[in-house]
Amino acid sequence: MATGAPLAIVHRAEASRFEADLGGPLAVCAYRRVGDTLHLTHTEVPPSAQGQGVAAALVQAALDWARAEGLRVRPLCSYVAAYMRRHPETRDLL
Repeated sequence: MATGAPLAIVHRAEASRFEADLGGPLAVCAYRRVGDTLHLTHTEVPPSAQGQGVAAALVQAALDWARAEGLRVRPLCSYVAAYMRRHPETRDLL
């Protein structure tokens, strides 16, 4: 990710994931929708982009979408669970 460049996150509903194209491998936050619950199953960021807030931005986009859709969230991904622990404003989605 270029320094200072805005991170474009795209929701690919047909692939059940949020993506960020970093000019190489994609960064993704994958999910499964089960009824009115969003199971966040996996977050992956290429090693070259780790530590730059990409995973947090992907997870926040997924949580924002869940909130807008009136969904509950089940964090099956350890990163998502840790993110939600660090951001108490998201816990109402659990």
